[in-house]
Amino acid sequence: MDMADTAILHQHLIDPEICIRCNTCEATCPVGAVTHDSRNYVVDADKCNFCMACVPPCPTGAIDNWRDVPRAAAYPLAEQLLWDELPAQGDLRDLPAGDAAPVPTQAPREDTLEAGVQAEFLAARYGSVVAPWSAAHAYTNLYGPKAARKSVTATVTGNVRVTEVGREYDTHHIVLDFGAMPFPVLEGQSIGIIPPGVDAEGRPHHPRQYSVASPRNGERAGYNNLSLTIKRVLEDHQGRAVRGVASNYMCDLKVGDKVEVTGPFGASFLMPNHPRSNIVMICTGTGSAPMRAMTEWRRRLRRSGKFDGGRLMLFFGARTQAELPYFGPLQNLPRDFIDIHLAFSRTPGSPRRYVQDLMRERAADLGELLRDDNTHIYVCGLKAMEEGVVLALRDVATQAGLSWESTAAAWKEQGRLHLETY
Repeated sequence: MDMADTAILHQHLIDPEICIRCNTCEATCPVGAVTHDSRNYVVDADKCNFCMACVPPCPTGAIDNWRDVPRAAAYPLAEQLLWDELPAQGDLRDLPAGDAAPVPTQAPREDTLEAGVQAEFLAARYGSVVAPWSAAHAYTNLYGPKAARKSVTATVTGNVRVTEVGREYDTHHIVLDFGAMPFPVLEGQSIGIIPPGVDAEGRPHHPRQYSVASPRNGERAGYNNLSLTIKRVLEDHQGRAVRGVASNYMCDLKVGDKVEVTGPFGASFLMPNHPRSNIVMICTGTGSAPMRAMTEWRRRLRRSGKFDGGRLMLFFGARTQAELPYFGPLQNLPRDFIDIHLAFSRTPGSPRRYVQDLMRERAADLGELLRDDNTHIYVCGLKAMEEGVVLALRDVATQAGLSWESTAAAWKEQGRLHLETY
């Protein structure tokens, strides 16, 4: 037998039991080794170069799993996609000694990545995986398949539409109450919702991840509750009816209904707490959920007189004004509290405008904030926005007299630039 066939591969795998399908790993992987279908996220052993870029951002630790297997018997993608749980580690004592590959401990240098990858901008590599130094402590994974309790039951106490009635979309603001069960969350964290029933293969539905849209003391202050911003798509691009399993279930919930929840998840996309900290928020659609949470917490602190805070600047994009969640409440926020800029890409009779366009238009004001070491930047929305936004940040920073690479490196190290796209 060829020795290459018996060499041991320390294969990188994703645990389907605790994966919340947030897409962080696939979005972060610089070599395209992570992929997914409607059920599982998986790692291609032929592409994975052990750079470890995907491990720190994973909110549950699902990505940080490994199995030692003969290289010739590596788990193929087709098999991984069928898993409900990770296979146990096999007994490899009879394989030739000395062939085990070393466990990688750090990412390779950029010039060792696949040819052509380093030539791309790779916006994801600028995102930080550490929280701001002044962020509050985040509790994570209190409920889930491998926690003491697999889920916690919450009661629906509110469900209201937060966009105008549309043919293609339907966005709801949903409030969940946890009663006496502890469920502490911070702005920027997310939870998992388990839809009832089974999928086409007869297996229970896996949890779907949603960002929390309320501040740390609850949607209703002082209560053990939280809110979510959930959009369901009603039609595809061909005008055919679409009904997503989780979003349809959530948007149809009535007050008093019970929901199974896992989490909380996330320990890095957290807001700073120190006085004079500035927050720049850049989002599209339901990516506004964590931004709403941060804004509301600052608003409550300001109203109580307990925070001599820095500036808030929001760049918020949607196809049209009708599709922009919370449009009405946004208009009621004091202008000396938050600087709001709205971009619409599909307004009839108007040119298409995106959040990165507004960022460049406001380069003078935005650049002033970027020069301040107290500024933290949060980006949330569709994956397609990520590169354009980070490129705009580069342009604005350069125009403000900053060295992009050194500035971006400092932002990443200090937890000051966070990217959460899906």
